[in-house]
Amino acid sequence: MTESGTSLRTRLVDIGVDLVAAEGVQALTLREIARRAGVSHGAPRRYFPTHLELLSAIARRGFADLGDRVRPTLDGTSDPRAQVRELARVYLEFALGNPGMYELMFRHDLLESGHLGLRETSLPLFALLADLVGQVRPETDARRTAGALWANLHGIAQLWRWGSLQLATAEPDFKALLDTALLAHLGPEGGR
Repeated sequence: MTESGTSLRTRLVDIGVDLVAAEGVQALTLREIARRAGVSHGAPRRYFPTHLELLSAIARRGFADLGDRVRPTLDGTSDPRAQVRELARVYLEFALGNPGMYELMFRHDLLESGHLGLRETSLPLFALLADLVGQVRPETDARRTAGALWANLHGIAQLWRWGSLQLATAEPDFKALLDTALLAHLGPEGGR
């Protein structure tokens, strides 16, 4: 691939990232991304033969961004419970602050498509969560417990975004719900 091809490929993904942030997943059409890039509507197909491949490249950026946000928060402590809390907090903040990207990242059709190894891109963060959960709760199946916690976090993010949790719980922010989810999945601090 030539340097200009690489830069156009990167520009198409950059435009997609900006577009999903500003207008949501529904705005991510090949035609619109090409228009904003100033190229013909067929030009993206040279780098992304299918729409799913372009969407996967955009979602891959979301996973990279989330990972970049998580890593520095874990450096502040060696306590696994505190690290799980920080990972979960950053995850929820990312989901609530980037709803279009968050939705795109977890689209089943993209993860199942295998394009750009998207599923493999998403797994290291889950492996980190499972490892930390295993350190906090060594007596449990760490992957299963981490999966249940992740599902709980995903539900909190989605229901909070819709306004349902605020209505049902009268909580002013998601932090009390996060603490409750952590207690449910990790048990009480210092106890088993």
